[in-house]
Amino acid sequence: MTMTTILYTHAACLAHDTGPGHPERAERLTAVLSALADERFSELERREAPAASVAQIARAHPQAYVEALLGAIPKRGYGRLDPDTVVSPGSGEAARRAAGALIAAVDAVMAGEARNAFCAVRPCGHHAEPVRAMGFCLFNNVVIGALHAREAYGLRRVAVLDFDVHHGNGTQVMFDADPDLFFASSHQHPFYPGTGARTEVGVGNIVNEPLEAGAGSHEFRAAWQGRILPALDTFAPEFVFVSAGFDAHADDPLAALRLGEDDFAWVTRELAARAARHCAGRLVSVLEGGYDLRALGESCARHVSELMVAARREPPPG
Repeated sequence: MTMTTILYTHAACLAHDTGPGHPERAERLTAVLSALADERFSELERREAPAASVAQIARAHPQAYVEALLGAIPKRGYGRLDPDTVVSPGSGEAARRAAGALIAAVDAVMAGEARNAFCAVRPCGHHAEPVRAMGFCLFNNVVIGALHAREAYGLRRVAVLDFDVHHGNGTQVMFDADPDLFFASSHQHPFYPGTGARTEVGVGNIVNEPLEAGAGSHEFRAAWQGRILPALDTFAPEFVFVSAGFDAHADDPLAALRLGEDDFAWVTRELAARAARHCAGRLVSVLEGGYDLRALGESCARHVSELMVAARREPPPG
């Protein structure tokens, strides 16, 4: 049977209004979905993201915090959870759909309905700490998905790989005391949020590869080939998650790395190959950053194209 990739998204994610001039705007998701509407994605299966329940989100965040955050969503106008993180009346539903996309994607992959999935959602998640929304992020979507994979399916070793230009501090905080949760990140450093030094290793389950401003394809690929991918092989995950931020692109206005679309395609191929080697191709990716609309759309298209190629390929036996 030919397998494909499932795309999870929801119109509610467009209703998370961050206000005039905010870089994390609805047009980002529109650009991604427009790129994925191209004929080359005709085989991509498209599903609506369900809304995660409070209990599902509470796998990653204390339930009282989840309820308080959802209760803080304004009925009109805008609110701020931190100087960068704006919420509006549609933000609560968007955040629940973003988290729900990861849960549904895990369920579909574990049921054999797809080899892998991409969640085109917002708000993004990897900066969200257990009791702190920050950096445009409300709930940590990828951690919610990872913990669902463990609790619902009895998996033990789960990995999150993050190539967003910003360090995924929230994911690291939630993983760093558990040797069966692996987190690895390449990111511009020093840079927001200030974490992600090579010396931050958790209990041996955290791999950070900081890149200096101006670093490009050579430095990026060397970081992944030199430390991250070998560490992932050693970890031998039972499920792979990807925090897919495209703001390390040379055209991105918020950062200073110099990657191109070929680099995002390359790292996607490498991660899909590890998923095939270790866990029958089981991989779920979620949109994080990326703020130049053209670069975001095309980079995301290359990422999903590689996932589709990987989904069609039979995983090795074992």
